[in-house]
Amino acid sequence: MRIKDIKAILFDVDGTLLDTGEGIMHSICYTLEQFGRTIPAKEQLRKYVGPSPHDSLRMYAGLSTEDARIGANIFREYYKAEALYEASMYDGVMQLLEQLKQEGYKLGVATYKREDYAMDILRHFGIAEYCSVIHGADYDFKLTKADIISQCCAELELAKDAILYVGDTDQDAKGAAAAGIKFCAAIWGYGFSKEDVQSEYPIDMVCHSPLDLLN
Repeated sequence: MRIKDIKAILFDVDGTLLDTGEGIMHSICYTLEQFGRTIPAKEQLRKYVGPSPHDSLRMYAGLSTEDARIGANIFREYYKAEALYEASMYDGVMQLLEQLKQEGYKLGVATYKREDYAMDILRHFGIAEYCSVIHGADYDFKLTKADIISQCCAELELAKDAILYVGDTDQDAKGAAAAGIKFCAAIWGYGFSKEDVQSEYPIDMVCHSPLDLLN
């Protein structure tokens, strides 16, 4: 893939632009407590960072579909009220966004965070002003990551082979593949191994830090 062919770059939030792990893990602990579940070790809690709370509660806590729906609402209410801003920007992210914007790239965000929460946290960290488009999860857990990425692509009004998605998990790679765009694995986040990046979905680029995208 030639980076000069790319005209727009979409980013995930959790584990890509922002390290939101502490807030998400605190909110998951609170949610699991409401179901009388044992709180797992921190290494296990890290798995909850990235997927939607609905999916992660089913996959990792073994909740039924209905309990996961209830749990996701508990998670989101607590997260919004208590933990949304328990986050930090990864080193180099602001420099990356500034330079890409100066070079004429269109930038955007496609995230599993609920869209209103995503807007709040992106404004809080000064990222929203760099974005031409921002989309996140809906209230009813119906949109897939591919759906969210596709919404952004439609608003960018560019050929799909001119759009790159940057994310840190296999779910991000899957979403990009299903949406028909190129994918960059961000291995500074929570999902991909730093030693051995593997995915069953296509990976077009691997970056070890945000500033790697500039190289």
